[in-house]
Amino acid sequence: MSPTMVGSDEKGEGGSQYQKGVKQLVENGLHAIPNKYILPPSDRPAMNSEASNVAKKNLQLPIIDLSELLGPRRPQVLQSLANACEGYGFFQLVNHGISDDVISSMRDVSGWFFDLPFEERAKYMTNNMSAPVRYGTSFSQTKDTVFCWRDFLKLLCHPLPDFLQHWPASPLDFRKVAATYAEEAKYLFLTLMEAIQESLGIIEDETEGEDNIMKELEDGSQMMVVNFYPPCPEPDLTLGMPPHSDYGFLTLLLQDQVEGLQIQFQGQWFTVQPINNAFVVNVGDHLEIYSNGKYKSVLHRVVVNAVKSRTSVASLHSLPFNCTVRPSPKLIDEENPKRYADTNFDTFLAYVTTREPKRKEFLESRKLTSA
Repeated sequence: MSPTMVGSDEKGEGGSQYQKGVKQLVENGLHAIPNKYILPPSDRPAMNSEASNVAKKNLQLPIIDLSELLGPRRPQVLQSLANACEGYGFFQLVNHGISDDVISSMRDVSGWFFDLPFEERAKYMTNNMSAPVRYGTSFSQTKDTVFCWRDFLKLLCHPLPDFLQHWPASPLDFRKVAATYAEEAKYLFLTLMEAIQESLGIIEDETEGEDNIMKELEDGSQMMVVNFYPPCPEPDLTLGMPPHSDYGFLTLLLQDQVEGLQIQFQGQWFTVQPINNAFVVNVGDHLEIYSNGKYKSVLHRVVVNAVKSRTSVASLHSLPFNCTVRPSPKLIDEENPKRYADTNFDTFLAYVTTREPKRKEFLESRKLTSA
């Protein structure tokens, strides 16, 4: 939507109402969504259209049972993991070792944070992408021409002692619960990455120098994003998040039981069926680069509904911000030439701060050959 299409009540000072987030809009009462959130027809979810590219059935993602990695079926599970990362870019993770109590407590404090008065949440509003805590709305609210139906709280997590003091002190026990969850998510990420390396044929004991990725990942970046999608009076006109890929190695997503996540698979959008207390894990851009294109970072988006709010917690993991990600030398040979340029977080930030983020444009910009 161009600025000329925005109604006069949405310009200037009046437009600042959208910076307060969709929860604030909903609480103030509305029966139709403002123009600021209405996508062009070609970008709408088109869930009920005859010409829709949205699949009628939910997608059953591959299910990886982490407990089986420790037993005699490890080779089969590693093959299943490789197939999931190569064919889907996503999988559901069960028996992952994070207790139901830790998960339910994280869900509780996430919901309670968004129940706080706006003035309390607003303390953490900032456009500084490097801030240890950032409360905001939409996808990239300083650049989005059309806003998304989403509010979020972003928390930098590693090293935890550096950031914990900046996290919200309300609701009660938020810091304690979120810190425990962050630590367990980090351990789970490292466990998964060891298995993913093995599934790629990279054995850590044999790696040296620049390919010793696990050592870097142990001290790697971690950001948690708590997403809140309130009920939307016209869900077919907007999205909770637009089609995008994640920049890091892996994202571990904890959903509630409300559907909303969709992934692009074989040219169609499929809704991911939630599994209680499971994690939805997806390959990020950095893992696609590291695997030299073997494992795929896949487009995904979030649709909203008119009846129920939805909350999710994403834990995004990668290398330290000052490190460079490059294809593993062990995955490069004459038949598989290097397909991606070396990149770092500064390159990513420079890219996304100069344009409205769309789809997989950053990853495409790093390709050297047709992957």
